[in-house]
Amino acid sequence: MPSFRRIAANRCRCRRFPIVSHYSGPLLTRPIAEALLAARDAGAAEWTGSLDLGRSGGSVLLQADAWQWRDQRYPYPDKLKDRTIYYWDGDGFSPVSRFAGALIKLVPTEWGAPTFEIDGIKMLPTSKESPFEDARRKVALVEPRGKVVLDTCGGLGYFAACCLETGVAHIHSFEKNADVLWLRTLNPWSPDPGTAASGGRLELAHADVSQAITRFADASVDALLHDPPRFGIAGELYSQAFYGELARVLRRGGRLFHYTGSPNKLTSGRDVPREVAKRLEKAGFKAQLALDGVLATSRR
Repeated sequence: MPSFRRIAANRCRCRRFPIVSHYSGPLLTRPIAEALLAARDAGAAEWTGSLDLGRSGGSVLLQADAWQWRDQRYPYPDKLKDRTIYYWDGDGFSPVSRFAGALIKLVPTEWGAPTFEIDGIKMLPTSKESPFEDARRKVALVEPRGKVVLDTCGGLGYFAACCLETGVAHIHSFEKNADVLWLRTLNPWSPDPGTAASGGRLELAHADVSQAITRFADASVDALLHDPPRFGIAGELYSQAFYGELARVLRRGGRLFHYTGSPNKLTSGRDVPREVAKRLEKAGFKAQLALDGVLATSRR
């Protein structure tokens, strides 16, 4: 395994995401807000449930004009929209969303752990299981325990969180979109680099991995997790040149999981997973289809 000293000497000169404390106030969805109001209207003095998207449970004290949670009082919110998560911004409950050329928002799921959308396109699979559990199955394929891992497109950080819980030695995680990084600070399921649970093992950088990877040393990581946006958005992350860089930085025998999804071949006219597998083979990997992507092993 490469030493941390060697990695530090070749660490990319990219802007690390500043350590910003995660939001610790309540998160509301329409069903939760309606449950609070229903309990108050029924004459209850207390409501028990989760105000952090299922990460924990607790009690809320109910009054006629406000409710109290963790020693702070909040007004009952106005009518909330479906498929939207709200946070307390100091003046009222605001949706966890931003618009800067594209609408990006955190979206609740029945599983607790949220997904996110960009212009209405869901970025994580949620139809059959929690996106967190989905990430856990994929991370298990590269066996991160005790390893140095490169997480190319961090997103909400579910890959990184699963690596941390399985005992990764160190994880380099990159995210290009500043608004996605903002979503992470409001999502209780996203790992916080500054907490004791991360223990300094998670290094999160606001950078484009297609550029940052060129400054990593040869064979400097033990495993790779690659979950890029779809091809039409980030074609450079599917290129032969980028796959060559992945092969270069991964030690011999190291594993890569590349998420591709399962695009409809009849409508798209393409078999993206097999195209990816062929390009990875050309770059120096032994590749096979696995889950909804490609699992590859470095032969260099």
